[in-house]
Amino acid sequence: MSKILSLAGFRACVINICATALTVTAPAFAETETAPAFSHQIVLDAAAALAKTPFKEPAKVPDALGQLSYDKYRQIAYRKKAAIWGGTPTRFSIEMFAPGNLYANGVDISVVENGTSLPAPVTENSFDAPTKQIAELLAKVGQLAGFRLHYPLNREDYQDEFIVFQGASYFRAVSRGQTYGLSARGLAIDVAEPTGEEFPIFRKFWIERPSSKADSIVVHALLDSPRVTGAYRFGIYPNAPTRLDVDATLFPRVPLNHVGLGPLTSMYFFGSIDRADVPDYREAVYDSTGLAMQTGNGERLWRPLNNPVDLQVSAFIDTNPKGFGLVLRDRTPAAFEDQEAGYHTRPSAWITPLGDWGKGHVQLVEIPTSSETNDNIVAYWRPKAPLQPGKPFQFSYRLSWPDNNPLPAKFGYVRRSAYGLKLDTSYPQMVIDYVGLPTGLTEEDIKVEASLSSGKLIELIAHPQPDGKMRIFMAFEPKNTDPIEIRIQPKYQGAPIGETWLYRWIG
Repeated sequence: MSKILSLAGFRACVINICATALTVTAPAFAETETAPAFSHQIVLDAAAALAKTPFKEPAKVPDALGQLSYDKYRQIAYRKKAAIWGGTPTRFSIEMFAPGNLYANGVDISVVENGTSLPAPVTENSFDAPTKQIAELLAKVGQLAGFRLHYPLNREDYQDEFIVFQGASYFRAVSRGQTYGLSARGLAIDVAEPTGEEFPIFRKFWIERPSSKADSIVVHALLDSPRVTGAYRFGIYPNAPTRLDVDATLFPRVPLNHVGLGPLTSMYFFGSIDRADVPDYREAVYDSTGLAMQTGNGERLWRPLNNPVDLQVSAFIDTNPKGFGLVLRDRTPAAFEDQEAGYHTRPSAWITPLGDWGKGHVQLVEIPTSSETNDNIVAYWRPKAPLQPGKPFQFSYRLSWPDNNPLPAKFGYVRRSAYGLKLDTSYPQMVIDYVGLPTGLTEEDIKVEASLSSGKLIELIAHPQPDGKMRIFMAFEPKNTDPIEIRIQPKYQGAPIGETWLYRWIG
């Protein structure tokens, strides 16, 4: 699994939100009478044509850039005065990332204005670099590693960085008041398969200039991979929460049995349900607490995340899911006791399919990790039917970056899950804390249904509180060492009043 973990390290490239003053000066684009007209059809045609040819690895940047150390690469910074649309009435501006270090393949980025597209300018004055030679080489190469968008997200007189596209098909975003955490991807292929994962890339971007009053922006992207190409359109709306409306069309080169739509990538090192194997002064270290899902029939599921000893893959079979995502639940600093990382301010990510996604399952992959610098959690929708060459595959979804996933009023959700042993016994015990339940319910009102795939239920106790909180204790006796799938659901008068709690216990 080293390949997955190393490439998942893209998450470490941007840790803090940067900001750009609104008084920067925009670079000038070269005037030309032959600037090509642009529409999304250009991206669709390019993806369709590319699918008819063998995949070619993108050209690598010169060794002088690709072999830069991490510290040297970090010294390269896009100049604020070079920001595209900076200092103009447009409320958005663009800043670029230089190629080098991990980002050894350049990406083409064009800006669309007045219906035509032009390459984003790269000159010797675009980047502050450790040496003049590196700055000159960046200008000569003329390619970029990605970009970030800025917008007055938190206050009107300051443009905050709120979304980044950089590395393979990875991107990440924040909403008002958040800091960067988990990432999204354009597409996942063969995650955790014995043959190894295939990582699609965005070869080219087109960024449309919004009007001066617009509070949204459109980005187009051309995806490529050894076995598939794709045309993507991102409608991006910074807000509380920030959201992306994603329209994608895939063009398989060969049959694809294992693809992941709407893939999310996060980090779970340890928490109350899975303590660290090494001493750590913090209470918890993770970007996401669990996987949430709303099934096609409306049931709301909650699966706490885990840092397993061995690779774990879980499948939640469904038809036309209503939504799923990786969610951060406890947002108090005391839940983490980490004064530097700000884990309590990380975003959740929620996928809402637009249109019918048919039969398939949400797949959750949990990868062992010994470090919080590795993204070890992946979740996505896996269609049941393989994708076929010669048959474009279109899908759409809304990706939002809220604090919590959407839930009905007075419907309980799991704030915390913990594991231990029942007092004075060797029986495993799960403890689940619900909040947001209907108020005023008693122990006699609430019925908790519990089931285990194997083993014997020893104890099941629920302690509801008048303010809508409830703690459930469940102890069980394992019959063998096989994993046990546990399911718990609170009900009132026969109807669910909170999320269905799912967990895989491994002895």
